[in-house]
Amino acid sequence: MKQGQPKVPTINKFLSELATTHYTEHKTPLKVGIDAFVHSASFAKDLNAAFANAAKDIDTDDEKLVIAELDTLDGKANIIDSIWNDRPALPKNPFRVHPMKYAGMSIEDKVTKIRSEMKEKKATLSVFSALDDIAYLFNVRCQNDVETCPVGIAYATISNDQVTLYCDDEKVAPPEVSEHLKSAGVTVQPYENIVNDIKSHLESSSKNKVWLDNSRSNYAISRVVPKKSLIDAQNAVTPMKACKNDAEMEGMRQAHIVDGAAMAHFMAWLEHTIVVEGRSVSEVEVDEVLTGYRAKQPGFKEVSFPTIAGVGPNGAIVHYRAAEDSDLLKSLDKTNPILIDSGGQYEYGTTDVTRTWHFGDASEEFKDHNSRVLKGHIGVDTMIFPDNTPGFVLDVFARKALWEVGIDYGHGTGHGLGAALNVHEGPHSISPRWANKEGLKEGMITSNEPGFYDDGNYGIRIENLLEIVAVKGTDEEAKDEEEPPAKKQKKVEGKKFLKFARLTQIPIQKNLINQEIMTDAELDWLDAYHEEVLSKVAPLLEEGSPAMNWLVKSCEKIERNAV
Repeated sequence: MKQGQPKVPTINKFLSELATTHYTEHKTPLKVGIDAFVHSASFAKDLNAAFANAAKDIDTDDEKLVIAELDTLDGKANIIDSIWNDRPALPKNPFRVHPMKYAGMSIEDKVTKIRSEMKEKKATLSVFSALDDIAYLFNVRCQNDVETCPVGIAYATISNDQVTLYCDDEKVAPPEVSEHLKSAGVTVQPYENIVNDIKSHLESSSKNKVWLDNSRSNYAISRVVPKKSLIDAQNAVTPMKACKNDAEMEGMRQAHIVDGAAMAHFMAWLEHTIVVEGRSVSEVEVDEVLTGYRAKQPGFKEVSFPTIAGVGPNGAIVHYRAAEDSDLLKSLDKTNPILIDSGGQYEYGTTDVTRTWHFGDASEEFKDHNSRVLKGHIGVDTMIFPDNTPGFVLDVFARKALWEVGIDYGHGTGHGLGAALNVHEGPHSISPRWANKEGLKEGMITSNEPGFYDDGNYGIRIENLLEIVAVKGTDEEAKDEEEPPAKKQKKVEGKKFLKFARLTQIPIQKNLINQEIMTDAELDWLDAYHEEVLSKVAPLLEEGSPAMNWLVKSCEKIERNAV
């Protein structure tokens, strides 16, 4: 069963119904085996709550009826481990130092900030389990522990007098890494020591309290911290990591400019191959060639997620991944569009971009849908909003033009991104799901990716990454700024307003636009965006090269229909 599909129950609902049936038939609790190191603390909590709710529906006088129990397999092998004979060993790839010119903040300064917040919360130990939190905290990155994510397998803790990294010795073996950590006062302990060290900390004093974000921790760690000793709240790293400092943001800007150059080389090749040579190109070849052009850029490490290259109906499969041996594999020619969602991990930044291209005669319906997606994209891009506005407030602007003709898309509009880190990063998002009330703040990065998917025919998505910046007032500090009046305003006492600045520097195909439904302001936005792309990417390309010629042509002002 695939969770999220129609008529498919959630895991919690499935197991609670199973527990009800089992208890009704056998009068004994259902025992559910769970590897505490694999499942999150919040998952275990929600599952127990589902069992408790299900028990209330059973006709009994026992108010404390238990119909299911979690068995954490202590001292026993994980059942999957028992049958996985050729399982690869835990990765032990070495960390690399993420230099200050890209990190922008030292380990010591980060620890000082965290300890200050620990003092406010009366916490004596902070525990970090999420791998991107740990990479950020220690200014290190890693390759190949987790596919396309520059993080290494580890845990970390901070107490009032000690900073500890729990990982395999091989991960800190490079001399520059061990010196980097040692100079910051970091102690390295074996990976498996984390649980016992937390227990020891709690046993050393009844007043000790552990700050642990259960939504970003596994159950094995959470269950050893009694409720009276637990501070379950967003950890101190999450907001620090979400709001990029100047060095991190500058690295992200640079990554998107070189990514734009790579895409110009790729698109020049793709257009020439399809249109001039008349050859079809498989989705796998699209992925390989695009990755090859990114790999030529300085500081490239790997892709930031598996490339989605979907021709025709495959573009409507939101997380499609082409494979040579797949029955779904298609080739691109002039008859179908292609949706390409891709990105790169560079030493200094992370990229994620989606464009939909068509090298033949697109139908009027396709152009209309594409234009409505673009209108939604521009609607979000041009928003001005108060500081700390939850992302879901902006989501409607991405969907307005689609809703007008009774269509929609089933995914969120925007997710956060890490700076030379994970391509998906919280805590914020832009989504129709109201549960995430995290406010948008200056220094955050979000994607802007409305879409439309005609199942069996095609998919459309236009995605840029945006940085959140403060709106300048109309006072002295803004006098020299070339900023349109709509982006300027008088300061309101006590109220800070924010807007978006674009990171992605890749053209949007102009001949797929139905100008009849576009406003002059929206077409002005497109021209201004292309002018920005050309000014930033052209200096990286050789004059007269296919890439430069493609870029110049793609960034020309749109030829407007005569009135």
